[in-house]
Amino acid sequence: MNRITSIEIICQEIKDEIIISANGFLSRDLFNTFEKSSNFYMLGSMGLASSIGLGLAIKNPKKKIFVFDGDGNILMNLGSLTTIGNLKPKNLIHIIFDNNSHESTGGQPTSSNDIHIEKIAKVVGYKIFKIRNKKELINIIKKIKNMSGPIMILIKIEKNQKIGGRITIEPIEIKKRFMISNLKN
Repeated sequence: MNRITSIEIICQEIKDEIIISANGFLSRDLFNTFEKSSNFYMLGSMGLASSIGLGLAIKNPKKKIFVFDGDGNILMNLGSLTTIGNLKPKNLIHIIFDNNSHESTGGQPTSSNDIHIEKIAKVVGYKIFKIRNKKELINIIKKIKNMSGPIMILIKIEKNQKIGGRITIEPIEIKKRFMISNLKN
């Protein structure tokens, strides 16, 4: 399974929920597949999608917050897993797209073959689902709709041969429209 197919499956189910997307190809693929104002595309802040997602989950406990993270990104900020596990936000769904690669920066290998992200998350209190194919992903995305978090879905994906187009919205505009769309009280 690849990242674009995974994103399409997830977004068909979650519709207009908030998505915080890690930098690199992951944000590009989300932008080119399912662009909407309730997406927050990380540009240049490697490893921080989970921290921003946690802050939003705490501030907006009645809204589901989805964090789209790569294996390289979350390995840059493993401390966020322990903080999320400690605070136990019931509305946080953390999706890790794991291709064992820092694909966006040249394809350098990550250590996710040896450092099992899902095992770390389980120890700190996440509910864990490990996905290897399209059918499993469809079933789990439907299953978690009524579950409380924190939830981690680790999706084993292949490296992409196709590189998505760059995000054409300026960072300040991403912030402004996200705030207008999602942070109304």
